[in-house]
Amino acid sequence: MSAYDFRLCETALTALPSGALYWAEQGVLVVSDLHLGKSERIARRSGVLLPPYEVTETLSRLDADIATTAPRLVICLGDSFDDLKAADLAEDHALWLTRLMAGRRWVWIEGNHDPGPVDLGGEHRTELTLGPLTFRHIALLGATGEVSGHYHPKMRVAGQSRRCFLLDGARLILPAFGTYTGGLSSDSIAFSGLMEEGAIAILTGRKALPVPIPKDTP
Repeated sequence: MSAYDFRLCETALTALPSGALYWAEQGVLVVSDLHLGKSERIARRSGVLLPPYEVTETLSRLDADIATTAPRLVICLGDSFDDLKAADLAEDHALWLTRLMAGRRWVWIEGNHDPGPVDLGGEHRTELTLGPLTFRHIALLGATGEVSGHYHPKMRVAGQSRRCFLLDGARLILPAFGTYTGGLSSDSIAFSGLMEEGAIAILTGRKALPVPIPKDTP
């Protein structure tokens, strides 16, 4: 699977090449920032047409990770839908997502783009604590054992921008899982005060690859 195993607060976790997080001991799969329906929202609001395949592509990758890990619990860390109307998925996509949810616990964490409860089932939480870990959308200063999303971190390597996890001794920030999502460079000032010295990035792609964050990065 070319994944990367690490520990956060004495908890064994695995970063998957797709950008999902797997907690094998608890059977938990975590994804962040699906932004389902983004192409439709952009077309609706601006008239700019993008290839309307991002929902299919995003759900395909999620389906593959679920098939590989067979989780008992899936946590979506917020911004699962791009806006209120985007939550009204096409019938085939809604049925696909319903099939993925069947037979397992599914938790929607509230995000800043999220429309609130949708007609897809599952639980809706502002955050969720399991053992030493707390799952929320946006990182909080001073938090420990925190798993969050929101920032869509990326790092430029060999001239190519790659989505990445950001990891230190206290927290993990997940990359965006959705296909049509931008990103914030790992050296952005937004991470100043969040990430401890010695933090690393875990690049996504063909394999999950840990790399040091440059020393001049906040």
